Amino acid sequence: MLQYNIRGENLEVTDSIKEYVEKKVSKLERYFDTPPSSEVHVNLSVYNDEQTIEVTIPMKNLLLRAEEHNTDLYAAIDLVVDKLERQIRKHKTKVNRKFRQEGAPKHVFAELEREAQQYQTQTIDDEFDVDIVKTKRFDLKPMDSEEAALQMDMLGHNFFVFTNADTDETNIVYKRRDGRYGLIET
Repeated sequence: MLQYNIRGENLEVTDSIKEYVEKKVSKLERYFDTPPSSEVHVNLSVYNDEQTIEVTIPMKNLLLRAEEHNTDLYAAIDLVVDKLERQIRKHKTKVNRKFRQEGAPKHVFAELEREAQQYQTQTIDDEFDVDIVKTKRFDLKPMDSEEAALQMDMLGHNFFVFTNADTDETNIVYKRRDGRYGLIET
């Protein structure tokens, strides 16, 4: 059963908004054999007449996250749920494909992992002041690099930090300019 943590920024979260969010997000439960028992984090905000909704659903082997902006809050809620639904369908398709290929001699990402041994680091010139405007904290879930790449794609990010299930080390997968993937081992 999903638990909801709904917060508003520059916006009062009324009972009707809360009920609408819960009604829409709870429809995602139909994609799971057993409903996930996790807390749904919903952040609603208003800036200059633009409504923003950010929904995060941390689960055992998957982190669902989507954000939408719209002048109409209810439309933004609908759009963010559609986006989450697409992520779930995409993840289920890729997981099913992965299990079908499990016996195959080569996995898709094996070559990418070898290439990832070489990577470049960027240094920040001492003359620049670094102004950190946001801090995010999250649990690193053990997974393999292929799973991490899938998770990164589902979130729409360019990189993803994870704990490598084989080595128990913190690793980073990233999307290269050529569209392929890289792996950084710490």
